[in-house]
This record gives sequence, structure tokens and C-alpha cells, in this order.
Amino acid sequence: MHGFGFSTYRSCARRGHWGHFRRFGGSFGHSEGIGGRGFFGGRKLGSQELQLVILALLEEHPRHGYEIIKALEETSKGFYTPSPGMVYPALTYLEEVGHATVEVEGSKKLYRITDAGIANLAENRELVDAILAQLARIGSKMERVRQAFAGDEPDDIEHRAVDEARKALRAALISKLNASPSADELQRVAEVLKRATEELKRKK
Repeated sequence: MHGFGFSTYRSCARRGHWGHFRRFGGSFGHSEGIGGRGFFGGRKLGSQELQLVILALLEEHPRHGYEIIKALEETSKGFYTPSPGMVYPALTYLEEVGHATVEVEGSKKLYRITDAGIANLAENRELVDAILAQLARIGSKMERVRQAFAGDEPDDIEHRAVDEARKALRAALISKLNASPSADELQRVAEVLKRATEELKRKK
């Protein structure tokens, strides 16, 4: 799912999820900045959204509470890590309403989704898919920003080529500036960078 488009908007409105839609900033596909407004600006899910996300994770396989926290942290590349004080009350609520069951394993509790939980998840599938997809997208963007500033090597060939070109440009720029260039040379450097910027902005 690549955006929170009109069909999803109609579905949310039809199912009474307009409050969820507004709370997430109006549009997943057109949020401002990396995080956008609402939830993504504050890195926080409402209780109902968190319950749905937990059900989606339990649908994959039974999990302990800490595994749910870890899964959300990994999905978002560390952008969203709910606290135990948010996750465990949500799990308790899901158990109380019959959407999950709990199996005690010593000091640990293993949670499983029930048929009622699966039915509830199915009714809200578009919303929970949109939440998880946006978490993954934001996490991917945050990871690329982190790599750019930390100088980490990207995994794929295409991004490695861009990273190597970025490093080469940075090295050339530092070398030029350290050589105490004249005003004319500085102007030439500025024009080169300007042309490169305009070329990158230009659409195919």
C-alpha cells in the first residue's frame, strides 16, 4: 500500500474512522516532512490504533509483549518504540474484550489472537495496513538520512554509487576550499554546485 488515497478515505469515512484519518494528519501520502503532523510528529499512536497494530502482529504469530515492542521498533528503524506502559495495558484490554488470549510461561505471557480479534482486524484492515506501511516508509527515510550523515555504506549497488559520488564531491569541495581559492574560483565552485542541484531537481 503506497498511500492513504481516496479509496481508503472513503472506507474510513464509511466505517467511522474519520477521527483516525484526521488524527494521522489527513493524508499518509502527503504528510509534511519526514514525520508529518499528528502521530508522526509525536511518535505516538492512539490506544485504538496501537491495539489494531498489536492484533496485526499477533495475527502473524503469537508474541510476548517485549516482542511486540521490538517488532515495531524494527519496522520503523527505531522511529517508533512504544513503552511497556503502553503495550501491556493494550494487551490486557485485548484479552478482556476477547480479541486475544494469554498463556502464562513462567514469568512471561504469550499472547495469541482469537477469532474475534481476527474479525475485528479484518474490519479495520485498511487502516492498520496504512499505519504499518507509513511506519516502514518513515523508518526507511530515517535510515537513509542516518546513513548520509554517518557515512554508512548502503546495501544495494545503486545507493552505493550515489554514496561514493557524494563522498567524492565532498572531498573535492573540501580540497578546493582548503586551497584558499580566489573570489573568481569560489564563484565557479558555486556555479558548479548550482548546476548540479538544478540537474538533480529536474524530472526525467
